[in-house]
Amino acid sequence: CLRVPSGLLSGLVPSCLGVILRTTDKIVWANEFEPIELTCLIESISTNNPRIEWKKIKNGIPSYVYFQNKISEGDLENRAQLREPANILIFNTTRSDTAEYRCEVAAIDDQRDFDEILISLAVRVKPVVPRCSVPEAVTVGTSTELRCLENEGFPAPQYRWFHNSEELPLDPKASLKFLNSSYSINPDTGGLKFRRVRKEDAGEYYCQAKNDAGHAQCLPQMMEVYDVDILGIFLKTFGVVLFFFCLAACICHSLKRGCFHNKSHSENNYNWPGPNNGAEYGDADEGHFRHKSSFVI
Repeated sequence: CLRVPSGLLSGLVPSCLGVILRTTDKIVWANEFEPIELTCLIESISTNNPRIEWKKIKNGIPSYVYFQNKISEGDLENRAQLREPANILIFNTTRSDTAEYRCEVAAIDDQRDFDEILISLAVRVKPVVPRCSVPEAVTVGTSTELRCLENEGFPAPQYRWFHNSEELPLDPKASLKFLNSSYSINPDTGGLKFRRVRKEDAGEYYCQAKNDAGHAQCLPQMMEVYDVDILGIFLKTFGVVLFFFCLAACICHSLKRGCFHNKSHSENNYNWPGPNNGAEYGDADEGHFRHKSSFVI
């Protein structure tokens, strides 16, 4: 019978009467693609060949990891092994290994013939390159926001912003260089907001996402700051010119099709009387007839 240090089993069955397990850590963190060992230590046992099993519990559903003296879980079959006395070693952990693991030991020769212990494994995942959004041009005195997002890292990363390769402090008032700046950074969401942009805020910006497994950052992007919204003025002017051009084109097209022709004249064609058989009458005040070559007596 294995002996147990004095006081360890206070209130429990005597060490020679039952199997007792313990672990060094019930909550284990590991970095992705690095090895990790889950410990299942047998403190007390009388049975020479106990039955040892490991189960993986994910989303409340258990599956075998070690069963009938071999690794049986498909995803871990070539990535894990049992180490004496009952530890499980995972050679290179992946994010899919995040779960609860239960070590079970059955000892038929012991009065207390069964014990189990539950271990929680969380695999840290390094962030991937975040997606950064930086406006190309802004106007002095206006507000703007720079965005940064990464959704692969675990635990969720914290975000930091850099301006011309220099990290921006979370509180601009804590630095003499940024004392007059109006920006604010949300390290949880990755947002960098400017209440009032200054000329000094122009330059290159990039964002970094970081957690306990590592960090990643996007490429620098340039933000220009203008005194006047040149681009806006140009677009507005161009829009007005284009509007009048289209209006003039429509009018010309309509004129060519005769849409504006006065139809009243064409519909009322007056027939002026022609010559009265070659005879013309003079004015009434002349008091006599004018003879024409066609007058017949």
